[in-house]
Amino acid sequence: MTFNAEINSPASDLDAKSYKQRLNRWAIAQLMPNKQLVIVARYRSRSDADGHLLFFKQQSPEANFVVIVDKKDADSD
Repeated sequence: MTFNAEINSPASDLDAKSYKQRLNRWAIAQLMPNKQLVIVARYRSRSDADGHLLFFKQQSPEANFVVIVDKKDADSD
């Protein structure tokens, strides 16, 4: 039985992803003026990301930050 697996993913794709790469699914991204996203931080849970989002907004009120689901590839990091 496979745990931490997406139901529709083939088994070979799941084996290729390491446990560490599947941990940090939530991210805070800064919206740049050229409409690009820059990942500022990654988190394991949505509530952690939401809490830190408030901190980032307080520290840089002029910047635009959003919480996103991080869909990074297995090749990144």
